[in-house]
Amino acid sequence: MDAVRTARRLGSKRAILAYRRSRAEMPARAEEVHHAEEEGIEFMFLVSPLEILGDRNGWGRGVRLQRMELGAPDASGRRRPLPIPGSEFELPADIAVVAIGTRANPLLTATCPELKLNKWGNIETDDNQMTSIPGVFAGGDIVRGGATVILAMGDGKNAAASIDKYLREKTKSAKQPT
Repeated sequence: MDAVRTARRLGSKRAILAYRRSRAEMPARAEEVHHAEEEGIEFMFLVSPLEILGDRNGWGRGVRLQRMELGAPDASGRRRPLPIPGSEFELPADIAVVAIGTRANPLLTATCPELKLNKWGNIETDDNQMTSIPGVFAGGDIVRGGATVILAMGDGKNAAASIDKYLREKTKSAKQPT
């Protein structure tokens, strides 16, 4: 949502969000969708990108999409998108932005086994943004899963205040005689 809205704000004449499920299954907040629509974002539901198309000079010319239908719910609880055979089509585009949800870096979680993760693979934190490793703080999508830039910025601000407090307390205790 942030990527398509930013593209529009930066001057894209058309900014289209193609999503493989319906509006009901979209993990965006209702107000985000409403604001995006007010900004002129176009939504294409029940389509999945198959290929970014380019011309002979390496410039983008479009995206090949396939229409989808909804099947039974998957592990996320949302109805699984199923491709409709023979429904492929091309959408002309000068630029395509791939904006997909991601999980915590597997290298990070593999090298820090003491880092607690929730059932979705996101890092768990306390109210101060501290992880299960003392002195290590986290926020944003790695904690929340896919969310907004605004929430990630708020997490960063909260984490900064918590880090400052944590370091002040560590410094204070280190100076006290034992």
